[in-house]
Amino acid sequence: MGRLYNEPSPLEVKIVTRNFGLPNSESIDTYLAHQGYEALKKAIGMSQEQIIDEVKASSLRGRGGAGFPTGMKWGFVPRQLDKPKYIVVNADESEPGTCKDRLLIEFDPHQLIEGILIAALAVGAEKGWIYIRGEYRYLIDIMDKALAEAYAHGFLGKSIAGSQFKFDLYTQTGAGAYECGEESALLESLEGNRGIPRIRPPFPAVSGAFQCPTVLNNVETFCAVPAIIRDGGKAFADLGIPKAGGTRMVCIAGHVNKPGVYEVPLGFPMMKFINEVAGGIPNGRKLKAVIPGGSSCPILRADECDLNMDYDSLAKAKSMLGSGGMVVMDETTDMVKVALRIMRFYQHESCGWCIPCREGTTWLRKMLQRVTDGQGMTRDIDLIGDLAKNMLGRTFCPLGDAAALPTISLVEKFRGEFEAYVAKNPLAKNELVSVG
Repeated sequence: MGRLYNEPSPLEVKIVTRNFGLPNSESIDTYLAHQGYEALKKAIGMSQEQIIDEVKASSLRGRGGAGFPTGMKWGFVPRQLDKPKYIVVNADESEPGTCKDRLLIEFDPHQLIEGILIAALAVGAEKGWIYIRGEYRYLIDIMDKALAEAYAHGFLGKSIAGSQFKFDLYTQTGAGAYECGEESALLESLEGNRGIPRIRPPFPAVSGAFQCPTVLNNVETFCAVPAIIRDGGKAFADLGIPKAGGTRMVCIAGHVNKPGVYEVPLGFPMMKFINEVAGGIPNGRKLKAVIPGGSSCPILRADECDLNMDYDSLAKAKSMLGSGGMVVMDETTDMVKVALRIMRFYQHESCGWCIPCREGTTWLRKMLQRVTDGQGMTRDIDLIGDLAKNMLGRTFCPLGDAAALPTISLVEKFRGEFEAYVAKNPLAKNELVSVG
């Protein structure tokens, strides 16, 4: 399997991707030759509180989309409870535009294992699972080989690295459901049930896998942990900005000269990333819009993209850093078709558990299809926006919001393109009700 990204950019800061490009980077011998498992050995000599404090000092925030502080999340696990504690890795990378976790498993699986082990030390866990997206089946072979190597070298099982620490780790495949990227649906699937979301609270830190306290983070989050313990939380924090430390892998696709996956410090300027890291827009065309962090993020117009890539800056722009899946669109892009393409995905992937999502995504797709087919009315544009707004905050999990947020932004920011489609319908000229 070849690399998914172009040659590294000189503007990258390589922390979690530092071993990419090494011969046999997925093997334990290569990993050990490049400080592999040194952070684990250091963590074994630390207390649980010291490990969590170091992660807190790093300002590491979850790289799966929500951006919740990782050290705080680990600190929520009630270690005094007489129940097993578990570690679960979300490798169900299903957000359109995102493919970074795939590379971390493909090229450096032992870094992930080491991060998991340090998390287990921090909360007193003795068992864990790596839940891998169904379409990523070939990664399970890579991960299983790495697990076998780790067991053979004494980094999994009993008496890890000659200590009293013991931990067992397994892979688990999903069935290709986007819904199982949501942590509670993932846990249901892991337990052998239908992958539908749970009502929260309780949250996984208190009642997660098999109703036991569980640390659940995504692949990139765990992969950042060895560097934090090895080099110190402050050193990691200083790579980024206040309240958001370290680097971030960004997958950039669409209308750029060098699409791929790059690792840059949090707070890196978005336009500099597009123009200098990803080589700019081809054929002399102009930037029209950017999906900054995966299809669930509200879209940004070109005039809104002069900002830094961090959680708070994107939030101020009323969008999200998301899962790092950036899609760049030039002036030739039809934004109505973008809205339809996105909604087809979410309508197909809705688990159907709650009515606002199941019915909302279905009717949004139907209305967007009607507009795209030249059969829409002016009132349809407003109905699309109103329906999307009424879905917000009314579903068990964020899938409803993920469908609604980009739709709202597309209708509001590119309404003229929707109106141009409506103008193709002769009946719209005699429309009796024209709202807006």
